[in-house]
Amino acid sequence: MPNVLHRKFAALSAVAVVVLTSLLLMVPAFRAADTLPSQLTDEQLWGMVAKTGFSDECGSFRSENYLSNEMTFQNVIKPLNAAAKAGGVYMGVGPEQNFTYIVALHPKMAFIVDVRCGNMREHMMYKALFEMSDTRVDFLSRLFSRKRPEGLADNATTDQIFAALDRVQPDQKLFEKNVMDIEDLLVKTHKFGLSADDLDGIDTIYRVFFIYGPNINYSASPVGGGLGGGRGGMPNYADLMTATDQQGNLVPGVNRSFLGSEENYKVIRDMEKKNLIVPLVDNFAGSKAIRSVGKYLKDHDAVVSAFYLSNVEQYLFMDGIEDRFYNNVKTLPLDASSTFLRSGRPNGQSGGGFGGPGGGLVSMLSSIEDVLKAFDAGRLRNWNDVINLSSAP
Repeated sequence: MPNVLHRKFAALSAVAVVVLTSLLLMVPAFRAADTLPSQLTDEQLWGMVAKTGFSDECGSFRSENYLSNEMTFQNVIKPLNAAAKAGGVYMGVGPEQNFTYIVALHPKMAFIVDVRCGNMREHMMYKALFEMSDTRVDFLSRLFSRKRPEGLADNATTDQIFAALDRVQPDQKLFEKNVMDIEDLLVKTHKFGLSADDLDGIDTIYRVFFIYGPNINYSASPVGGGLGGGRGGMPNYADLMTATDQQGNLVPGVNRSFLGSEENYKVIRDMEKKNLIVPLVDNFAGSKAIRSVGKYLKDHDAVVSAFYLSNVEQYLFMDGIEDRFYNNVKTLPLDASSTFLRSGRPNGQSGGGFGGPGGGLVSMLSSIEDVLKAFDAGRLRNWNDVINLSSAP
C-alpha cells in the first residue's frame, strides 16, 4: 500500500511541476520596479551637474548654437510613442528640442549630455524661466524680455502667442531685471554652485534671446549677424514652436511642441520644479557622463526609453571616436524598446550648404539594441551605415 501511495504522490508532483512550468512561461520575466526618486533635492541635482559629479570638463563643438535647426523634429513623435515606452528615462543632447521629446514620453527623469558648458548654462537658464513662469505666455515674455501682450489669453494658440509677441518691443529694463531674477533663483534660492564663468555665460545666452526675440535661430550669436542670425534656410524659434508632426506634408498635423499647449508646458515646468531634468557636460565619447548615468540608473532599476542624438554621431565618425560612444551606450540599462532619435540626411546624403529648413536634416529612429548589435558585428563602418539602420516617417 505505501508503494502505491508513493507512486500516486510522485505522479501528482510531476503534474504540478508541468503546470507550474507552463504558468511561468506565460508570465513575463520579472524585473524589479524602478526606484527613481519622484524629485531631486537641490543638493542632489547639483551633485550630478557639477564636475565632481557626473559632468566632465567643458569642451567645444563646431558651433555654439542656442536653438535647434531641425524643422521636422516632431514628425517622429508618433512612431517614437509606438516604439519607446513612456515612463522610463530620457537622454538627449542640445537645447530646447529635448523638451518636446520629453513631453511625448513623459519620462521619470531626463539627462541632457552635451560637450559644451554653454548648453548646461542654457538649460539652467531655462530651468529658472520655467520655475518663474506659470504659463506659456509668461515664459515667452521672460525668455525674450518683452512685456506680456495685452489681452492675450493663456489658452491662446501657439501661433497667436508668437504673433502677439512679435509686435512687442524688447525691454532693456525687463531684461536686466530678469537676469537678476534668474541668477538669484539659481544661486540664492537653489544654492547651485555656479561659477562666475557660468553666470557670465547665462547672461550672454540670455542676451542673445533678448537681441533676436522670436526670430532667434541656430546661427544667432552675441555679436549679431542679421535677423535671427543671418544663416539662410534656418528656422527660428517661432517656426519651430508652431510646427506640427506633419511638417512638410500636405496632411494637417498636430503641434506637439512643449509650447503647443498649456498641458505640454506644464509637463516640463513640473519636471523642472522637481529637479528632474539634469544637464550634464561631457563628450558622447567621454568616459564620465554617460557611464555615470548608466550606473545611477542601474542602481535604481530604471531603463532608458529614448536617447536623442541629433547628428552628433556623424562628427564622432569624422573624429574616429565613435567606438567610444557605442561602448558608453552599452553601459546604459536598455531593453528591446529603447530607441535612438537622430537627425541626418536620408540615405546618408552629405550635401553642401543648407538645402531647406534645417539644412535638409530629417529626424529618424532606430532600435538602440539593433545599432549596438551592428557595432559589435563590425557593420558600422561610417555614418551612412548608421543612417541605413534608421527609419524616417
